Amino acid sequence: MPERKELEYYLSQSYPFNIETLSEEDGGGYLISYPDLPGCYSDADTAEEAIRMGEDARKSWIQTRYEDGFEVPEPFSSFAQYSGRITLRTPKTLHRKLIEQAEREGVSLNQYINYLLSRELVINKS
Repeated sequence: MPERKELEYYLSQSYPFNIETLSEEDGGGYLISYPDLPGCYSDADTAEEAIRMGEDARKSWIQTRYEDGFEVPEPFSSFAQYSGRITLRTPKTLHRKLIEQAEREGVSLNQYINYLLSRELVINKS
């Protein structure tokens, strides 16, 4: 088991985040989420405000996990072996369906695939 670091260490780390535009059906605005911190997200009317709100959510998420004695993950970006790039070949029909769904959601294909993978990890973690 790795040695537990001080709370300030985790709070000072730079965790990557995703910003998504929310549809009017979902209330509009922007959603910020942290792939390395499952369930850590916030939303706001503007992207800039979402980033500020996300920073508060990130700090609260880390502090709560730490104080409750749970592991606080390191940001993936801090490890050289995790570039964040995945090359994936799919059947043409799946590729088309993914693009069509991403367009319906108003996000890029990359954002949509990230969303699907993140959702699957969060759902299966519980």
